[in-house]
Amino acid sequence: MLDEEKKVIVHCNFEEITALKAGARQVLGGYAPDHGAIAAPPEERQRVAALMPRLSGDFSVTTLAEQRSLLHGVSIIVEILRVEMESTVAAHHPAHEVAVSAYFDFAHAFSVQTRLYEVSSEMEALVELVTGGPVTDELARDFAFPD
Repeated sequence: MLDEEKKVIVHCNFEEITALKAGARQVLGGYAPDHGAIAAPPEERQRVAALMPRLSGDFSVTTLAEQRSLLHGVSIIVEILRVEMESTVAAHHPAHEVAVSAYFDFAHAFSVQTRLYEVSSEMEALVELVTGGPVTDELARDFAFPD
């Protein structure tokens, strides 16, 4: 979140990072849970591959464009974890250990995605306040939030 020093840090706990890594591995491995389902397109796998090195702790974000890219990668992971959870619940009983584990992976990743959405709103509001106008692609790229 934004603090008085304009640092943009999105905090992630161990379970959240573990869930994001598990989902990222599924995306990169071409996971498709249902017969005939299509794995993530190459551009989505590329975005998640670029995110992998950052899945080690809190996210420090410098620009709104970086935050948007991070959110996009996390959203891809959340979607695959949601599909995995639904498939697992359908294949097993909802209280089955595998289904519960899939739910928690999804929920932890979804929590990070939600915080990234909140940070986006805060960052956009700050850019608009400082510049006096709407956020453009150029401002999203160039307006830096210093560490």
